[in-house]
Amino acid sequence: MNIPLSLTINGERHALFVGVHKTLLEVLREDLDLTGTKHGCELGECGACAVLVDGQPILSCLALPIELREREITTVEGLARGATVHPLQQAFAELGAAQCGYCTPGFLVTARALLDANPRPNRAAIVEALSGNICRCTGYVKIFEAVELAAARMRGETGAVSVGWEIPA
Repeated sequence: MNIPLSLTINGERHALFVGVHKTLLEVLREDLDLTGTKHGCELGECGACAVLVDGQPILSCLALPIELREREITTVEGLARGATVHPLQQAFAELGAAQCGYCTPGFLVTARALLDANPRPNRAAIVEALSGNICRCTGYVKIFEAVELAAARMRGETGAVSVGWEIPA
C-alpha cells in the first residue's frame, strides 16, 4: 500500500507516494535519487546510512518516513552549499580520511551533528560521537583528525591539526 507523504530533505519539500514498508534509506535512494546515503548492514549497526533529522543523527535504515513528517532531514548531499563543500568534506579530502569512501557519508553527517552541538570537541567527544560508525579501511585516525581540523577551521583557526592520536581502548 502506498501513502502520500511530504518530506523536507536538504531544505527542499518533496511530495511522494511511498510504500508503507519502505525505510527512509530506501525512499532517499530509490524514490529521490539521493544516493550519497549508503546501504550498509541494514541492521542499524554500521552507520553508513546515517542522516540528520532536526540536526540529530539517525540511522535511515531503521527509520520509517511516515514518522518524519514535519521534520528537517539532511543527507550528505545537503552538507555542501552549491559548489562550496562543507569544512568537514574539505578536511576529509585533504587528510585522506576516506579510502573506499563507502562509510564516509555517515561519518560526515554524524560529525556535522557533533560540531553543530559542540564547536570545540575534545578527542574523547569525537571518538564517542563517531562510535556508531564503522570503517573497515582507515583505522579511524585520519577520520578523527579530519573532524578535529574541520572544527578548528569552523572556529576560524588556522594551522595544522595536532598529531599523535591514540584510540582509547
